[in-house]
Order: sequence, then structure tokens, then C-alpha cells
Amino acid sequence: MNHEDIKNEIKKITKSIFKEIVTIRRWLHKNPELSFEEVETSKYICSVLKKHNIDFISNFGGYGVVGLIKCQSPNSKVIGIRADIDALPIQEKNNISYKSINDGVMHACGHDVHTAIGLGVAIVLNKLKHKLKGTLKFIFQPAEEKLPGGASIMIKEGVLENPKVDQMLALHVFPEFEVGNVGFQAGKYMAACDELLVTITGKGGHAALPEKVINPITLAASMIVDLKKHIYNLSNGNNYVLEFGDFHAHGASNVIPEQAVLQGTLRTLDEDFRAKVHRALLDYAHSMKKRSSVSCDFQIKKGYPTLYNNLELTENCKKISEYFLGPNVVHQLGIRMASEDFSYFSQKCPSCFFRLGVANKKKKITHLVHTPYFNIDENSMELGVGLMSCLTVFNLLDLRIV
Repeated sequence: MNHEDIKNEIKKITKSIFKEIVTIRRWLHKNPELSFEEVETSKYICSVLKKHNIDFISNFGGYGVVGLIKCQSPNSKVIGIRADIDALPIQEKNNISYKSINDGVMHACGHDVHTAIGLGVAIVLNKLKHKLKGTLKFIFQPAEEKLPGGASIMIKEGVLENPKVDQMLALHVFPEFEVGNVGFQAGKYMAACDELLVTITGKGGHAALPEKVINPITLAASMIVDLKKHIYNLSNGNNYVLEFGDFHAHGASNVIPEQAVLQGTLRTLDEDFRAKVHRALLDYAHSMKKRSSVSCDFQIKKGYPTLYNNLELTENCKKISEYFLGPNVVHQLGIRMASEDFSYFSQKCPSCFFRLGVANKKKKITHLVHTPYFNIDENSMELGVGLMSCLTVFNLLDLRIV
């Protein structure tokens, strides 16, 4: 098969199964399940793979599913395609026929779209496997939204082995782009994330007797200001975010509470700087204990690492996308300080994680992810399936666009 034949056949097959892709996505959207609870979602994915005679393993790393398509010369190269399957604890407010039926749970981050596209790619490439060489591994991953992240669990259980994955691909919905557009960022793309939980225990009492109390609110407020200044001085040009989004201290206007509790987030793009910040945070907590005679419990819950897009693979995927879609709709992305557990895959093998435009201003489909009104223009899924299929085949066969 030459380049043009591959492109045209993928587009033809994708168009022929588009109604099924929409049906899949709508079932998933209507039946969302939270991280580590994806029982019915997993069963449904298995039913689609079984219907299309695609081999799979279920209950991998929890409720994960791994589909496997062996083409000719299956040991020549292995490409992994990842789709996350979990939903968020959000009450959906869309007025649509496939609105979530699970109270307080919604596919507000587009994982229903990712899964439908992943299944669509599996269906397309299963029809082409007699013309391809290598092996395709479809990783339907649970628990992307909750630490420690389903990717880390699946990797520990060997999802990248037997057969060993040579390259990984994934996409994510992007409501900042109109449908028809895609975006890439080579190198560091998304931040490592850590959760911070701080409990300061002072001495409570009457607010009118300051000599008798040690006010944890005052100390916590000082901590926020001091740490933001201190980490800024340490940053030396490193991109980072240090923010505290929750502050609880249950006192009253004239009652000093015994404890103040902070919750925050740390986002970094460099592992050495990340470790340096961790030490600085813990050192500050230790010094507060000594100088203020309080208890300061500072916990750092280490989260996902930095998502790194392999330079060569990402550049190749960008060129293939320009060939498949046209050059004017393929864009350069900026670095994002949000986090993604696909980063675990990107740390293990050459990977490319890109963005798929799903917005349509004319249809008033413009809401961002993690909101109760998030939705997509479903035409984006035809483009997503076609492009991901093309990227997979071209990289599987080591085809280049010159």
C-alpha cells in the first residue's frame, strides 16, 4: 500500500463505521463511571471488541482492557494506542438524549470520546490487518482522574510487555479548537503534579487573650505568603505553579481554633526542580515547628510525572497530520501546567500525545472540560478515528512524509 492508498482506505472505512462510533460514544456518555469503578464501561468495551473479533484481555490493572491485533510479521514493531475510560464527579446539566443517567457522574473530560475513538481505530485497523506488518495494542485505561493513576498500575502489571510496546500514541479532546483542527507540542508538554496537605496545630482559646493562644490561622496565612516568595526565588526560570485552593480553620470571630488545614497543588516541568521544591517545603514546615512551638504536618502526595512527547515521533506525527488533514489545521501547542497520567507511558517509551479540536461555535458547543455543560461536535470523532488510524499505520510501517 502506498501513502495515498492508505489514507483513502482509512477515510473510507472510517466513514462507513461512523454511526457505530457515535452509538458507542453516546452509550459511554450516558453510563459514566468514576475512577476505579468502571465495571460496566469495561464490559461494554469488551463487548465491542468481541463483536468485531478483536482479541482482548479484561480486568487488566483494575477494570482496564487490552485489545490486541496481530498483523503480518507481528514481532516487527508494536504500537500502543491508549484511551482513558473513567468519568468525573460532576452533575451533568446538558439537555441531550444521551445525558448521564448516573447521578453526580459525568464524562466531563471527554474520556467517552477517547474510548469511542480508540474502539473506532481498532475496528478500522482490524479490517486492514492483512495489509499491515506488526502488532497493535489498544490500552483502554481506567482511573486517569485519580492518583496514583491507572496508567501507573497497568504499567506495573506489564501492559507495555508481551509484546513489548515500541511507541505509544494518545489524543485528548480540546474544546479550545474548532472541530477539524489538531495540535502538537514536542518535548515537555504537561506538568508533573503533587498534592499538598498541611495541618498546623497551635493552641486555641479566646481571641481577646492573644498571649494565651498560638493562632494556627495566622501561621498558615504566613506560610502561604512565605512559601510563594521562597519558591519563586528558587525557581531560576523553571516553569511551576504553587497554589493553595482550600483553607479550613473552624473557629469563630472571637474563638481561635486549635488547627488550620491547607490543601494545595504543586506543578513542575523539571524533576530536579520538583525534588528541590519538595525539600524546601518540608524544610519550611520543620523550621515553623521550631520557631513557633506548633505541630506542622506537611504531606506531599507525589502525583504524575511530566508528560514528554518524543521529538522525532511527534514531528513525524505532525507531518502525517498535515498530509492527512491539510497544513492549515495542524497547530503548535503551548506547554500546559495541567497534568495527565499518560505521562507514565511517555516516560517508558517514545510517545506522542496530541489534541483534537471538538468545539463548534455555530452549534454553541464551546464549554471547556470539567464543566457540567461540556460536550463535543461528534463530527470530530470521524476525524479523530481517521487521523489516529493513519498515524498508527504510518508509524507501524515506518513511513515518512517528505
